[in-house]
Amino acid sequence: MAWDALRRFLPPWGGKPDPSEVAAEEAAPLDDNLPELERRLGYVFRDRSLLTNALLHRSHIHVTGQDREQSNERLEFLGDAVLGMVVNEDLFHRFPDRSEGDLTKMKSLLVCGARLSEVAVDFDLGIHIRMSRSEAATGGRQRSSILADTTEALIGAVYLDGGLEAAKGVIQRVVLGGSEKVLARRSLRNYKSRLQELIQARYKSPPRYKVVAVDGPDHDRQFQVVVMFEGKVLGQGEGQNKKTAEQEAAREALEKLESDPDLLG
Repeated sequence: MAWDALRRFLPPWGGKPDPSEVAAEEAAPLDDNLPELERRLGYVFRDRSLLTNALLHRSHIHVTGQDREQSNERLEFLGDAVLGMVVNEDLFHRFPDRSEGDLTKMKSLLVCGARLSEVAVDFDLGIHIRMSRSEAATGGRQRSSILADTTEALIGAVYLDGGLEAAKGVIQRVVLGGSEKVLARRSLRNYKSRLQELIQARYKSPPRYKVVAVDGPDHDRQFQVVVMFEGKVLGQGEGQNKKTAEQEAAREALEKLESDPDLLG
């Protein structure tokens, strides 16, 4: 196997950098389209070095023989903390009736790697990341983990450059913007879990689900399920499988309990 092919399978920090790649990376110009990235972020850096550091992937640091601490990983660490705090505060005020468990689930959906990589794709972050040529050649600019990590690094850079209010503004625009759709699309509400937590906390016993009808041909079944507690039907749901029908039944039960907390007696 040729060395160039073998090198792709070696640990990113093992061995010495390829001299030819070092020369190419050192000669590569810095991104001259950073103002466009700033426009999309809605924030203009006073200290441009923070922005360029946020875009510096460890693969570039490796091939140019620099210390790993010069990559964007330290900013990523900081940005993760800032992002978590801002999202927590937003959810705390926006959903005053939700439990700690619900808020935790919401946060996890809004700051997870998949969500942050989507955010990065929305403002074409990948094209601005400074990475090694071999990393880019193997799809690094589209890799979800790199995009998510760089998004966190950018938030950390904004925080250092402009303070908490500046970071809040960017997070509100690029992460929390459209969050309602994100939460709905990701099916935040595990209705069965929420209903069970609610009833067990009060009565120390879980609700029960029962299939009451199955209609349609094998390739297009429709299940009808009811959820019950102590013989009382709390909700009914339909779906193409039992799981979906049970979720719908639990959703209806939760809606009834929210409007009538004394429904269970």
